[in-house]
Amino acid sequence: MSLPGARERRVRTGGIDLCVVELGERGRPTVVLVHGYPDSKEVWTDVARQLADQWHVVLYDVRGHGRSTAPKPLRGGFTLEKLTDDFLAVADTVSPDRPVHLVGHDWGSVQAWEFVTVKRTEGRIASFTSMSGPSLDHFGHWIKQRMTRPTPRRVGQLLGQGAKSWYVYMLHTPVLPELAWRGPLGKRWPRILQRMEKVPAGDYPTPSLPGDAAHGAWLYRDNVRARLSRPRTDAYAHVPVQLITPTGDIFLSEKLYDQLELWAPQLIRRSLDGKHWVPRTRPDQLAAWIGEFVAANEAAKENGGPVQDTAPTGAYADRFGGRLILVTGAAGGIGRATAFAFAEAGARVVAVDRDAEGAARTAEMARLIGAPAAWGEAVDVSDEQAMEKLAEKVAAEYGIVDVLVNNAGIGLSGSFLDTTSEDWKNVLDVNLWGVIHGCRIFGRQMAERGQGGHIVNTASAAAYQPSRALPAYSTSKAAVLMLSECLRAELAERSIGVSAICPGIINTNITATTHFAGADAAEEKRLRKRTSRLYGLRNYPPERVADAILKAVVRNQAVVPVTPEARGARLLSRFSPGALRGIARLKPPL
Repeated sequence: MSLPGARERRVRTGGIDLCVVELGERGRPTVVLVHGYPDSKEVWTDVARQLADQWHVVLYDVRGHGRSTAPKPLRGGFTLEKLTDDFLAVADTVSPDRPVHLVGHDWGSVQAWEFVTVKRTEGRIASFTSMSGPSLDHFGHWIKQRMTRPTPRRVGQLLGQGAKSWYVYMLHTPVLPELAWRGPLGKRWPRILQRMEKVPAGDYPTPSLPGDAAHGAWLYRDNVRARLSRPRTDAYAHVPVQLITPTGDIFLSEKLYDQLELWAPQLIRRSLDGKHWVPRTRPDQLAAWIGEFVAANEAAKENGGPVQDTAPTGAYADRFGGRLILVTGAAGGIGRATAFAFAEAGARVVAVDRDAEGAARTAEMARLIGAPAAWGEAVDVSDEQAMEKLAEKVAAEYGIVDVLVNNAGIGLSGSFLDTTSEDWKNVLDVNLWGVIHGCRIFGRQMAERGQGGHIVNTASAAAYQPSRALPAYSTSKAAVLMLSECLRAELAERSIGVSAICPGIINTNITATTHFAGADAAEEKRLRKRTSRLYGLRNYPPERVADAILKAVVRNQAVVPVTPEARGARLLSRFSPGALRGIARLKPPL
């Protein structure tokens, strides 16, 4: 594998040799990653790389896959009982004195459910993280319940999952799957994955794919019909379980995990925006959640208490827990409140501001509030090259951003004739070009990842409410509003939502830094003080804007006026624009 420090070894079990790779220090708790079908251990490359900084990570090729040998004969050589033998042989070799933390994807999860529900593995497993692979026993009971006690909803769920499982029927046919995988399907599979799920290539899939897939067909033939028709009645998990459900999985319905708590008493549920192959498309998120769950279980073992639920419990935690959020202008005001709101929902937060100390303070507070991780970054959003470097750093160290909040902005007041070209340049560089840079650079990363996302641009009620006192500021925000509408139309086909937030009069410190064109220093100081006092009297808190931002992402709203005056001006702009033009002529009191 293309992993620095990877150590390969062979484990002999049941007449076959398993290829096992280890990363990280052996003295640390061990995390065993089990791959699915038709994969090899390389599907875990990016996840393993991130976990190895903190844990002893072990990957192995399931029998008949990758560099492990296949049983002879193939028929009967892939039963769950024999797969359990393989797992125990690996665990006893890499971690003989302490239980391992188990992680499975797809068929790796299917067989891991067997590992954590049979008696002979008790004491050898510390925790289990499951994704995109149910227990065949639980699945069998799920089917029987819907067949013996049918309701319209249950029948719909049964038919829906039956349609998603079309490939299972094909894999039970004799010879045909082997011919397909060793022929055209094996050659085209990498391109199919890239087109369907935007799965990056790298060192996956390996050249052994056609043989792996042909051998792996026996996973289905040796187990599926037998277990679904006669599911075990004692398939209770004897370890804490973390269930990660990709919301866009085309092979498995989320309803398949209904009442899973009956079988896994110590269950933590998480949902993830992604399709089936999340180990390749969302490795940063998986590594974060796996690491948190392992750490929580290790702490519980050390303290002798129950495992603490690491899943966030704040508002929208089911939507944003563990997601990566980047907020510009986060040193104060709406930006800081937004960073805190996402932190309360359990998101990982990147707080960006040209005020380095302010960004660092926001990140520190976000961690205290509930963010599993938060970082402060000092960047001037109007500097395109600096934004490019920030995006490269974030992608390399934290992952691809799930939600981008382009919030950084500056104020500018004064008549058009008093506003200099330098004033125009300053306000457009930050308020408009800063948003353009963020949308273009981070939006492209979202699009290339192919797993969706959301962009929030902070506009203003001034975007649709003309004012003789704010020509430059209003123009910059009107441009942001139209940019957001255009991007929303373009990026919808990539499952990327775009929202424009129009706050209105909010009690923030933007008035303390607003430049008043045409005013000398003394007059500008007086105007700033007066405007700040008026905004203070209005006293509409930035936290309410932050809440509107989270709702906009959840509901995928296009334009969101926040305050009553912003909503009123929005209505007038659409149904009585003449009234707004009349109001715009009024000279503001000085």
